[in-house]
Amino acid sequence: MSPDTQTTSTGLELVVDVGPVAHGGHCVARHEGRVVFVRHGIPGERVRVRLTDAEEKAKFWRADVVEVLDASPDRVPHFWRSADSAGSWAHGRPPVGGAELGHVSLQRQRRLKSEVLAEQLRRLAAVELSPDVEAVGQAAKADGAGLADGAGQTDGAGKADDGGAGLAWRTRASFGVTQSGRLGMHAHRSDQVIPVQEMPLAVDGINALRLWDVDLQGIERVEVAAPANGSRPLVLLAPAPGTRAKRLNSILAQLPADVSVASYDPLKNETLQLRGRTWVQESAAGHDYRVTGAGFWQIHRDAPETLVGAVTGFLHEGGFLEPGAAVADLYAGAGLFTAPLADAVGETGSVLSVEGAPGTSRDARKNLHGSPQVEIVQGKVERVLRQRPRQFDALILDPPRAGAGKAVVSQLIASSPRAIAYVSCDPSSFARDIGYFQEGGWQLAGLRAFDLYPHTHHLETVALLTPRG
Repeated sequence: MSPDTQTTSTGLELVVDVGPVAHGGHCVARHEGRVVFVRHGIPGERVRVRLTDAEEKAKFWRADVVEVLDASPDRVPHFWRSADSAGSWAHGRPPVGGAELGHVSLQRQRRLKSEVLAEQLRRLAAVELSPDVEAVGQAAKADGAGLADGAGQTDGAGKADDGGAGLAWRTRASFGVTQSGRLGMHAHRSDQVIPVQEMPLAVDGINALRLWDVDLQGIERVEVAAPANGSRPLVLLAPAPGTRAKRLNSILAQLPADVSVASYDPLKNETLQLRGRTWVQESAAGHDYRVTGAGFWQIHRDAPETLVGAVTGFLHEGGFLEPGAAVADLYAGAGLFTAPLADAVGETGSVLSVEGAPGTSRDARKNLHGSPQVEIVQGKVERVLRQRPRQFDALILDPPRAGAGKAVVSQLIASSPRAIAYVSCDPSSFARDIGYFQEGGWQLAGLRAFDLYPHTHHLETVALLTPRG
């Protein structure tokens, strides 16, 4: 065993040099020829890591940084003690997930994300492009004003003022529950739930609920939505099997009276009212949207406006979105893009909205009931396109993290639109699909990337695709 390796009560520890960033929130290091995916490091650092997944026959290992021996100039104090790797392991537990880049300055975070996007495009689509990842909201204003980057740690659940530090942006948050009934979050790739006393990435409307003070025994998971427009928050409780109504009523009595509460069965996708509404009201691009229960909505408070602006900007500038045009919004959700598309094409145009989730599709019907040019269809995109072939001037594609896939891309190309605006939250599936479009004779005509998830490895891209030539 080398002198830089030691066995401790918490497992095997190694000293490694941190290499390039990779997709997924980690960097690549090597130990005696074996790849080690290291979280909580920065390229160029020398660190001591604790192996968290290290089967002898595995092709690669996983590890967390427990000590920084040679720090990057881009390292900053982590804003959240529960997510700080070295501090957490010093107390004998892993850090919570969801803030794996909190030790990195925001500017460097965005450069790292740009490197990941460029590498995925190069490897999966043979595209040589390095787009800047743009800051949004307060972070963008801070960049423009030259404000300080980074933030100190917080101890309590007080007001989380972004101030350009990449905090207080989540309007939705998901929590686990410990065996003793306390609010918690999962460690990365683990079933372990770690109690929390704050969520600095969440908007004030979530932290103000003080769910960590509530006895949640009998609940397996808690989902919270607090719209950025200040409308009534919603708490979804996923009860454990056998939890009785009396226990739910006890939890209900501990929550603020002006908060809607519902029980949620993720297996049946059923939401049952306990108090108030089973939905929240969101606002974006001059429209109000009803979003039911666990229905999808962009979680960054500035994401809806940012993405609508990017999509319609690409289509307007290319002359693809104008009065009388025929467009389709695929994986449309509650209608975030559908409503502004309907405004753009007017009553002489048409908008087809396709969404697979029944509850979310019902939301879209309610949200677009005053737009006669919009047709709402609930069903899988590939099935709807096959059953309803038609010509479109433009398509908007906003698939889940897994992307559209080769079959859907082929159907989209076959429908012969003039342009496609592709919104993606995963650079790997996005780059793969761009490769499929290029194989079909299309080209990447425009690309923007946004840092809609500060202090995490995630990013959002909006691309304009057009037929080659």
